[in-house]
Amino acid sequence: MTSSQRVGIVGSVLVRNEDVFVELAIRNAASFCDVIHVVDHLSSDRTWSIVRSLARDLGHLDVRRSRHAGDSHAVLEQYAGTSTWVLGIDGDELFDPTSLATLREALLAGAHADVFRVKAHVLNCDELDEQRRIAYGYLAPPSRPVTKLFNFAAVETWAGCPQRLHGGRPVFRPGFHWESKRDLATGTGWDSDPLRCLHVCFLQRSSLQSASDVLPRRNLGETGAFRRDLGGVLVRGVRGARGVLRSPRAARVAQRGPTWKSEWYARGERIGVDATPFIGPAADAQDIALRELDSP
Repeated sequence: MTSSQRVGIVGSVLVRNEDVFVELAIRNAASFCDVIHVVDHLSSDRTWSIVRSLARDLGHLDVRRSRHAGDSHAVLEQYAGTSTWVLGIDGDELFDPTSLATLREALLAGAHADVFRVKAHVLNCDELDEQRRIAYGYLAPPSRPVTKLFNFAAVETWAGCPQRLHGGRPVFRPGFHWESKRDLATGTGWDSDPLRCLHVCFLQRSSLQSASDVLPRRNLGETGAFRRDLGGVLVRGVRGARGVLRSPRAARVAQRGPTWKSEWYARGERIGVDATPFIGPAADAQDIALRELDSP
């Protein structure tokens, strides 16, 4: 792919055991993206069957399974140096499709081309009231934002990531660097932010989770499970994973203890917002996120 080629907007999904919300997360961003690369990191719940079914319904999904979390970024390396925006979508991140449509028009018209990455409002959700269609939680800011929207025209190359859009060795074009960013939370409110996200990090995300499981779940940076065998078990002693586990950042994450996400994601006042833009109206047949967990 040459730098003159225009792809537009690419979605990047890396998931493992996310069968509660993964379909809704992908569908909400489907119209925003020209292509969506989905990598299933050897899920043992219904995640893989769900994303395969989605690929049959949505023709622009590229779905694959991989033992290596780094493969989720390797598939994105082709877009470096092109006029492409890449949106990272986690299995617990629900975007507002209507707001994304507005953002898509702006990005394709050249908005934010002067920065490498864009952040936005996030509601770190700890309760989802199905009947009242209200999501409760903590806003970012002041909590930690999690949105991942990157301008790949800002880099010549970007390789070596242990998982997609994290770390690695980006080679920036003149005028750009890692801190070349824009936060849409500055100058917009929750209702007007086109990249706003409902982050259901404190809710059950897999049918395999029990009520006693600690929430929020640990991420790859905490578990070090960047590579798994075909049974889904962490492979230890692998050079790439070992390097990540020994990195200063990984050490800092380990020192934070099990409550660091609660401290980062639950800052400020707990509020309630209208969940309908993110999960659909109560009568919507696509109310996937609120399905019964014991359904076949």
